[in-house]
Amino acid sequence: MNAIETISEQRCFGGTQGVYRHASSACGGPMRFSVYAPPQSRDGPVPVLYFLAGLTCTEETFMIKAGAQRLAAALGLMLVAPDTSPRETGIPDEAADWEFGAGAGFYLDATAAPWSARFRMYTYVARELPAVIAARFPADPVRQGLFGHSMGGHGALTIALKNPERYRSVSAFAPIVAPTQVPWGRKAFPRYLGADERAWRSYDATELVKTHRFPGTILIDQGDADKFLANQLRPELFRSACDAAGQPLALRIQAGYDHGYYFIATFIEDHLRHHAAALAA
Repeated sequence: MNAIETISEQRCFGGTQGVYRHASSACGGPMRFSVYAPPQSRDGPVPVLYFLAGLTCTEETFMIKAGAQRLAAALGLMLVAPDTSPRETGIPDEAADWEFGAGAGFYLDATAAPWSARFRMYTYVARELPAVIAARFPADPVRQGLFGHSMGGHGALTIALKNPERYRSVSAFAPIVAPTQVPWGRKAFPRYLGADERAWRSYDATELVKTHRFPGTILIDQGDADKFLANQLRPELFRSACDAAGQPLALRIQAGYDHGYYFIATFIEDHLRHHAAALAA
């Protein structure tokens, strides 16, 4: 296991909030991630909850803005947030478009050049990072949950549906549930995955739930004042697919809330308790 560099560590609600960097084999270069270790982790391994952030975000966005640490400390949950893509890869114009490239890895393994050499966020999140966390931090790898926001909600849903044996709980805030049918996905997927739309379906929650089932209730919160709701998010598509497949889903439409972190901070307690209940088993 490669060494981990500590970027920062601060005391937070009796635990430790840290930012770290390591050499990723999946992404072919350095990757940063943040960890909140609750006070209970000093006595032994604790359940671990991974948060996947959205477009333009970093490994610190959730930890700074969501206000999750206080309740995570009370519940004894470790929080882990990876960066949203590799950075400074040398790929031309990787940071030229906020909807694609740096900060927009879409939690998939790219198969089209030049992105395929470095943009392997699915393998990083689902395989490599959990191994790093289990080896270097007091996390219980048997008790893992996954949640995210927007692009990260897409990542959480697709990764959990494809790996139900790895995760005991999953939830999302305003997720991109049908990327093959909305502009964000139809812009990014051809460049990451090639022109064959059949290859896109394995990174689309609405398609995946037709053949993959998560063994628990999926919790989704969506604001009805979200400017991306009608064009990019389309939660009704996922609800219909879950109904047809028999997948338990709690889709909550929250009146007056938009796409931002004030929305997330408002409902973060519900999500942490949703995960804690499943992870305590």
